[in-house]
Amino acid sequence: MTSIIPAPRLLNLLALLACLFAMAGALYLQHVDGLEPCPLCIFQRVGVIAAALVLLVAAVHGPKRVGVRIYGLLTGLAAIGGGAVSIRHIWLQNLPPDQVPACGPGLEYMLDVFPLQNVVQQVLAGSGECAELDWSFLGLSLPAWSLVVFSGLLAVALIQLFRPLPR
Repeated sequence: MTSIIPAPRLLNLLALLACLFAMAGALYLQHVDGLEPCPLCIFQRVGVIAAALVLLVAAVHGPKRVGVRIYGLLTGLAAIGGGAVSIRHIWLQNLPPDQVPACGPGLEYMLDVFPLQNVVQQVLAGSGECAELDWSFLGLSLPAWSLVVFSGLLAVALIQLFRPLPR
């Protein structure tokens, strides 16, 4: 019986292409449309890039049984981390205006001045700029589209973790 799910190496390559497409879209919006990313957007990009690096290594390596599972686990962790940031970002965008946090310093400034742990805490707390809804497509904001990408990556990771593999 043939499966409609591609082989592990091909599935990793397809997921890598999805990450590259997502990053190309984000960079297009930044450099062509002038939509500057907020700190939460940058953290979501880190999640996409982390997943892309794992998927690239997995596609090049083409592992068997245990390796497929390990790469699936690492991809899943990147997808969960990025998805959690996306959910936080969506939540901030849907706060009533009187509950939106005040705008804070830029990410570059925070990285220069504060320890990394404090930067992560401040970014995840959110700021007014992260609550702005500057762009949407088909009724979904940019963080919602990021969540779609991370959901797809998590699906790929779960397939790689639980698919039956030949011995």
